[in-house]
Amino acid sequence: MIRDNLIEVLHEMEEVTKLFKLEPFDIYIIGGGACILGEYTTRATVDIDFVDLGYPSKYGKVFTLLRDYDMLEYESTLLSPTYKQRAKKLEDFKYISVYILAKEDVVASKIIRLVPKDIEDLDQIVPTCNKEVLNNIIEEILNRKDLFESKKTEFINKLKIFKEKYNV
Repeated sequence: MIRDNLIEVLHEMEEVTKLFKLEPFDIYIIGGGACILGEYTTRATVDIDFVDLGYPSKYGKVFTLLRDYDMLEYESTLLSPTYKQRAKKLEDFKYISVYILAKEDVVASKIIRLVPKDIEDLDQIVPTCNKEVLNNIIEEILNRKDLFESKKTEFINKLKIFKEKYNV
């Protein structure tokens, strides 16, 4: 149900983009939205996030359809600089390009919080991850110079707990 609703909203975005004759664009879904669309977890969520790629204001009519979702700026989000290389393109869309982050990128982005709902997701996702890829992503995040220092500090604090719990 939630998956269908999210797909429907994304299709509406695609239609509005065409209607207003805007150039096609990319959108990268992260977190719970990626878990739903990629079927990484079975937990239902309405916490849908996507990465702000610095969209021009002319796309406001399109992104108003995502008003209930969160647009996350790259500098405050635990993403590897290479996340786009691993993202999976959803083939349901022909005009806009909708991507979901790879499991390993979703896992890395959840390390900073480790609240019960994230742990529930991690318990399902981590066993199916490529741990070498996951560790490379973690290293890339730790080496980011453009990540807010407070986010990096919190990530480092939770990383030890994550690595021990999941043997990563």
